[in-house]
Amino acid sequence: MKKIYILALALGAFSFSSNAQVELTDNLDSYTLGPISAQSPHWRNWSGVDGGADDANVTDNESFSGAQSLLISGNGLSDIILLVPTAPIDGIYSIEFMAYIPAGKAGYFNMQAALTPEGTAWTQALMGGNVYFNCDGASGGSGGVTGVIDCSLFDAPFSYPEDQWFKTDCVYNIDTQTWSMFIDDVQVVIDYPLAFGAQVFIELAGLDLYSASAANEMYFDDIVQYKGDITQTGSADDFSASKFSVFPNPVKDVLNIKSANAVDNVTVYDILGKVVLQENPGTISPSINMSNLSSGSYLVQVTIGDASKTVKVLK
Repeated sequence: MKKIYILALALGAFSFSSNAQVELTDNLDSYTLGPISAQSPHWRNWSGVDGGADDANVTDNESFSGAQSLLISGNGLSDIILLVPTAPIDGIYSIEFMAYIPAGKAGYFNMQAALTPEGTAWTQALMGGNVYFNCDGASGGSGGVTGVIDCSLFDAPFSYPEDQWFKTDCVYNIDTQTWSMFIDDVQVVIDYPLAFGAQVFIELAGLDLYSASAANEMYFDDIVQYKGDITQTGSADDFSASKFSVFPNPVKDVLNIKSANAVDNVTVYDILGKVVLQENPGTISPSINMSNLSSGSYLVQVTIGDASKTVKVLK
């Protein structure tokens, strides 16, 4: 347990350290497998009881980077809030995550507009509509946002890729009380009203990740919370340029980095923060020879242009 704690501290020190606009990052790799709410202050399940039946589980079944992700399964119970620590009341705020929904499976989330005191069951504060992916279990690749409690009518239909990881950006304009959503950098929801019934906006409290049906199987990874519009060119870091994955993980000898752009630098740190390997490949999707490193946990920092990101790799 001590080793995991040291690794989590090191990861926090390296990830996006140069960007003051980034308020939170979470790649789910510093947790133990199983219920998440007791492991981090920015995860809170609906019941308010850590480890309860509605908790979401950290899993190693799927991952975009590293070895782990968060699963919202179809057990009809999983209901967890990704809190926004600063709970903004004005301006523009973005939440980005990688998502994966297997073929024939479903997913769901919504935005919560008011915090509930800690230690009590969450009080519903949904605004901005219900966001469904394959709501009826028979419409794979299709989703939509709706202002009603089910998916009988979509105000903003959209499509998404099945059986592969896709990037989702939710941009909340608190000043205009609207929000937009991008999937793999394509805008699919445009200025949807922050409204739902009689709910009044108090603060951007978080995202509610809920198992809305028995078909639900949605994985979340590489979460970023950002003050401002993360989709705009000229943000402090170009997050789309830093999109990459590493495999295999655990690695035996060679670590492969899959990227859309040339990787400028790869630096490998041990859990104490010491540099143990450094390369400047300058190519798309390079391979890094880690055969001379001892077995253990490492932090691999990948730099693409002006953006850097760090993932945990096991050997």
